[in-house]
Amino acid sequence: MSSTASGKNGTWRNWGGNVTARPAREVAPASVEELSAAVRKAAEDGLTMKAVGTGHSFTSIAATDGVLIRPQLLTGIRKIDRDAMTVTVEAGTPLKRLNMALAREGLSLTNMGDIMEQTVSGATSTGTHGTGRESASIAAQITGLELVTADGSVLSCSEKENPEVFAAARIGLGALGIVTAITFAVEPVFLLMAREEPMPFDRVLAEFDELWAENEHFEFYWFPHTGSTNTKRNNRSAGPEKPVSPVTGWFEDEFLSNGVFQVAQWVGRTAPATVPTIARISSKALSARTYTDIPYKVFTSPRRVRFVEMEYAVPREALAETLRELKAMIDRSRLRISFPVEVRTAPADDITLSTASGRESAYVAVHMFKGTPYQAYFTAAERILTAHEGRPHWGKVHTRDAEYFSGVYPRFGEFTALRDRLDPDRRFQNDYLRRVLGS
Repeated sequence: MSSTASGKNGTWRNWGGNVTARPAREVAPASVEELSAAVRKAAEDGLTMKAVGTGHSFTSIAATDGVLIRPQLLTGIRKIDRDAMTVTVEAGTPLKRLNMALAREGLSLTNMGDIMEQTVSGATSTGTHGTGRESASIAAQITGLELVTADGSVLSCSEKENPEVFAAARIGLGALGIVTAITFAVEPVFLLMAREEPMPFDRVLAEFDELWAENEHFEFYWFPHTGSTNTKRNNRSAGPEKPVSPVTGWFEDEFLSNGVFQVAQWVGRTAPATVPTIARISSKALSARTYTDIPYKVFTSPRRVRFVEMEYAVPREALAETLRELKAMIDRSRLRISFPVEVRTAPADDITLSTASGRESAYVAVHMFKGTPYQAYFTAAERILTAHEGRPHWGKVHTRDAEYFSGVYPRFGEFTALRDRLDPDRRFQNDYLRRVLGS
């Protein structure tokens, strides 16, 4: 996959293929100074602007008809501070490069999501997260960031410097300015033991609180049209390292999860009636396995089967009820869902518009294979998720607007007031931000 999603004749496309845009022009600044100049020039020309990462968002959060700022020249590690245990990276650095560079230095992030193609700024600005009992999203591991604001000035933020901007800009949706560098807290590299095993749906829900409490990182996938799930627990381990063998790894991750899965999705798209049978076979094809490796090799996996996704954070205590309603809805509908539903958790954090802001959260993600009509399923699922005061992931499909968000985010007004101050002329505005933040 290319490092930046793009298309022909000046058309920009996202990874999921569901969003396109035609920017007036594109720039790829090689320094913060060049970026500041590009921001000032766009303002002179009366154009809005958007920085875009790898296009992994399923919403039009990065789309612009103004100036598209590509970050591929703003990459690399600026500084590793072993006394403070932090690393400062340029905003366009892909997570994959950051993870590999840290591992070479004997360091690691504490937690991460399950894909590492995104840029660090794209992933954090949309609230990308993994699963964790105590360890939160990637943005929650930020200790400092550098931001170019609407007038081209460079702002440094941390808990000590511009703390009110820091509170919001860690998940800033691209609305407050363009992030140019991020400082993350890191720790000495450690080993995680992963234990994957199938478990009946009813049992996972009945024992969810214990499974959550007993594991540092717990998640599961439920296969619609079946009573089956695949669970995954990741916990720190003293070793020894026991990575997945290349053959098993290829079979489970490439062949089963990407290869056979891709074919199953094609079959399901062409003949929806076969989906429940495919789901039953898929859920049984996964066997239990245990392996121990460094964090990014356990947390992340390749995703070659393209899909469209919607994900909501609900209060953790509402999870079982939410999933039972989702299952009942699918069972009584004529929907044929070939992609598993993914469930993860996060502790409460203190970031203004984080999906876990101020509350312990459980994430419910629904997916559809790229090219299959997803509206009916997503609409029905969204009705259930919003009834539980769900907060949608900023980078995934949803239909919510500013009025809804002001109800589910107690500090919503704090964010919009900061935006009024930092971007009064709405230089970083686009249709998506107009909908979710108001104009």
